Amino acid sequence: MSQQNLEPLDIGAIREEFPILEREFDGQQVVYLDNAATTQTPDPVVDAMSDYYRRYNSNVHRGIHHLSQEASIAYEEAHDRVAEFIGAEGREEVIFTKNTTEAENLVAYSWGLAELEPGDRVVLTEMEHHASLVTWQQIAHQTGADVEYIRVDERGRLDMDHARELIDDDAAVVSAVHVSNTLGTVNPVAELTALADEHDALSVIDGAQAVPNRPVDVGEIDADFYAFSGHKMAGPTGIGVLYGKQELLEEMDPYLYGGGMIRKVTFDDSTWGELPWKFEPGTPPIAEAVGLAAAVDWLEEIGMERIQAHEEELARYAYEQLDAEGDVEIYGPEPGPDRGGLVSFNVEGVHAHDLASIMNDHTVAVRAGDHCTQPLHDKLGVPASTRASFYVYNTREEIDKLVAALDDARQLFA
Repeated sequence: MSQQNLEPLDIGAIREEFPILEREFDGQQVVYLDNAATTQTPDPVVDAMSDYYRRYNSNVHRGIHHLSQEASIAYEEAHDRVAEFIGAEGREEVIFTKNTTEAENLVAYSWGLAELEPGDRVVLTEMEHHASLVTWQQIAHQTGADVEYIRVDERGRLDMDHARELIDDDAAVVSAVHVSNTLGTVNPVAELTALADEHDALSVIDGAQAVPNRPVDVGEIDADFYAFSGHKMAGPTGIGVLYGKQELLEEMDPYLYGGGMIRKVTFDDSTWGELPWKFEPGTPPIAEAVGLAAAVDWLEEIGMERIQAHEEELARYAYEQLDAEGDVEIYGPEPGPDRGGLVSFNVEGVHAHDLASIMNDHTVAVRAGDHCTQPLHDKLGVPASTRASFYVYNTREEIDKLVAALDDARQLFA
């Protein structure tokens, strides 16, 4: 079904499931446009987690009693639910972590430290989040591998000719962000993973800004690893997901050790349990897994295609309204299918942090800074930017409030 034929969202009904959106400060209702950092959590997710704590709170696995059995089933079924949501082949390919950052570190430490060596090339992009960039940079320092970056062109898109130059037989890892959290760029990740596969390089995709707002099928993307976070997709904080191809996960050693992930332990050595538990030591995020599964149910009930269409429409509207101001510099591609639901910008003569503070005076919540993409901001020639990011519950009227607040900033810094 084309996006033109999608049934529009009932934003009013959706917003009713988010009591936080009714909050007021100094008589002004909050306008929450900081969704790329963390989305709000709907009542069904909060209720699912509350139900866990009220009715069957217990540790998972190996418990014989009823509560532990109920908790274990819910925790395992959460893996199944997430696997189905992203098109993985089964729970064995879904590892629960704290967040996207830990998922990236799991790959880097479990695979990278063991496999990389001097002369190998790690290929990243200039728009990488620090979760990927810093992690692979530091692993390269430890292994002697080299790090190279695919250029971002003046339109905010990856230079794919440069990508084809860098991803050659010396490339051992290709790690790329699916949707840039600063530029909003939707990258051709399937093309990048195909290039990596052609040269026997590992592919790792950061999907933190993609899974929450568009259909994602890891089988179609064909990445070796794909990472994302629960708190950016209407779920709880404290849980992230690493998808990995089962054959790779089977070959890798864990990088965190302890109870719950072992098969046999002696005073001399240990062996590891089955997937996915092999990579989930200690007491896992049980309540958070229950909440994440509920978030998946909530998102799918709305429809990921409809969520994507709504976000893209808001991003287009925000881009057009800001661009019409004349003194606003917007970063990233123009509106279209290769731009996600956020807009980063600067107003001439106003520092991003000052602008965010003025927005807060109007109860408009935005993010200011380098958005964990400091090297990208260096390339853009700015120390920081202001970012407005949208989700399924946002409206055009909220964007109008953001644009109207720009006048106060101009007056204060004229």
